[in-house]
This record gives sequence, structure tokens and C-alpha cells, in this order.
Amino acid sequence: MYLSPEVVNVLSELGAANALELVVLTALSSAVCALLIVLSLRAPFLDRHGARLRAVQAAHTRPTPRIGGVAVFAAFGASYFLVPSAVVDGYGRFVAACAVLFFVGLLEDLGFGISPRNRLFAAVVASLTAIWLLGVWLPRSDIPWLDHLMPHWAIGVPITLLVTVGMANGFNLIDGVNGLAGLTALAATAALGLISYQAEYTIMVELTMLLAAGILGFFLLNYPFGLIFLGDAGAYTLGFVLSWFGIAVLIRVPDASPWAILLTMYWPVADTVLAMYRRSRRKASTTAPDRLHVHQMVMRALEICVLGQGKRHIANPLSTLVLAPFVLAPPIAGVLLWNHSSASMVAVSVFSCLFFSSYVVMPVIIRRFRR
Repeated sequence: MYLSPEVVNVLSELGAANALELVVLTALSSAVCALLIVLSLRAPFLDRHGARLRAVQAAHTRPTPRIGGVAVFAAFGASYFLVPSAVVDGYGRFVAACAVLFFVGLLEDLGFGISPRNRLFAAVVASLTAIWLLGVWLPRSDIPWLDHLMPHWAIGVPITLLVTVGMANGFNLIDGVNGLAGLTALAATAALGLISYQAEYTIMVELTMLLAAGILGFFLLNYPFGLIFLGDAGAYTLGFVLSWFGIAVLIRVPDASPWAILLTMYWPVADTVLAMYRRSRRKASTTAPDRLHVHQMVMRALEICVLGQGKRHIANPLSTLVLAPFVLAPPIAGVLLWNHSSASMVAVSVFSCLFFSSYVVMPVIIRRFRR
């Protein structure tokens, strides 16, 4: 990889200038999380009621506030004051579009009962708002016959909605055990930043660093002890922001492969596709919760095969540790293959085969240990 001396100088100055800013955003996110944890002790409406423990998909054993997304969005909003002046106007518009989805998710986290369908509708509205305010959409897919049609809004806008809304929902689906969604978001953010670094897209390098700082502040209080959860507001917002960051890379970097960008966020995409297939086979609603996500299967396998019953507080964070190599491998491949479309497409196929075949094998292993 070759970087011009001018770009190296810019990146060096960027790193030195941003060090304090990143520490401040991380501290802000952690401080907001800590404040919410303390407040939740005196404010039951902050989601410390026990009903969540009886949910079908519940993976924890004690009431816990699910509003960690407030801390992530606070850091994300604060980053508006730190971005380069060249993009401050567009970034402000993007933050405003994200706020639509964040506040709808927050209402659900606070117990107002926003249905999954309405949350997906909010994601559509937020994405349409971003398209309207920024005047851009997904530029290409590296599928030749489709790429000829993508510049037309009648094709490009619906596909953009499918990608951004699907990614927002995907991050919400994987937010089931301590640290998994946070780790996935950190990996995707770092991968997009490294791709931007290789492509000399310096502004996106800074934006990803700022976002990663906000996620890290939450992650420190979420993993391993699960003192606070991301919640719908945080999960939907992270998936939404990362999908649009990926679109921005594709717009500004013609050599970047959409398949490599997909690899940076592979885990939520694969889990979403698997959930849709699983529920369609059972003739259940695509928004119906269940306990058959990969992270839930791994957690139960740890309880049955290794730890024994009554060890959920250990199996929960340990599941993220077990899954970490599989979550991190696709983003690493995306960084290495960022400008190789065919190789990136092959990598997506290989990871998909491994993902779905391992899911089929896992119940067989669990049943054998039970016997």
C-alpha cells in the first residue's frame, strides 16, 4: 500500500490532534452510562422492571437498564463539534436524520411498547430523511446488471432503504449477550476506518475514530458484567450509522468493493438472514422474537456442555469471547480485500457457508452432550 507524503502528514496531524478528543468522547460515553446506572436504581421507568427477564429472548438474570444507547448517541452528537469544517454541515444533517430513529428506539427502551414494525418504519423514515438532506444513496453493488440501474432513484433509493434498515435491524438482533453488539460495532468501525486509511479518505478516518470512541465508552461498562445494555435506541442507531458510513466510503472511493464493505458488518447481516429463514420455515412473523440466534445457541451450549445450570452470569459474557474470532474474521478480510471485488465476493460466500453449516451442526453437538 502506498500513501503520498501529503496524506501521511495529514494523518499524522489528525492522530495527534484527535487523541484528546477521543479520550473526551470515551469518557463522556462512560460517564453517561455510569450516571444512567445510578439513576436507574431510583427510577424504575429506566427499564429495571422484571418483565424483561421473562422475555423469550432474555439472556440475563437480573433487571438491567437498557438505555446505553443514550450514551452512544450523546458521544455521536458531541462529535458534531469535532468533525472537520468541510463536512460539518452534512454531518449535522446526518445526525438529525439519525435522531429520528434514536428517539423511537428510546421510547421502546423506556417501556412505551413501540412495535418492531413501527421501529422498522422509523428506520425507513430516518433513511429517507438522510437521502433527502444529503442527496445521495448507495451508488453501486458490483453486480453489473444492477449497477446500470443504481443511479436512478427508483432503483437506488429502495435498495439503499433495504441495506440501511436491514443493518439497523441486524444490530438489534445480535444485541443479546454482553458485549456482542459493542464488539461487532467496534470491529466494523475499525475496519471502515482502515479501508478509508488505505484509500486516503482522511475525513472518514476521523469520523470512524470519533464513533469508535463513543462505542468504547459504552463497551467498558457493558462487558463483561452487563451493568447496562445497548437497547433498541443504541443498536438501531449503530447499525444505521455504520451502514451510511459504508455508503459514504463507496461514494468517495471508487475502488472500494461493496462486498468488502459488507464483510465489515457481516455478522449482523448473516444473523438477520438466518432469522428470516428460520421464522419463515416455522411460518412465524419475521419480527417474532425467539431463542435461536447463534449467540443464544452458544450460550446454552456453554451451560449444557461446560458450565452446568445456574451459570448464566458466566455463560453470557463467555459467549461473546467464544464468538469473537468469528465476528472479527470477516472485517479483517474486508480490510485486506477492500479493493478486490471478486475476492471479497468469494470471501462472503466462504464465510456464509461456514456460518450456516456451523449453525446446523451446533444442535447436534448439544444433543450428544445431553445424552
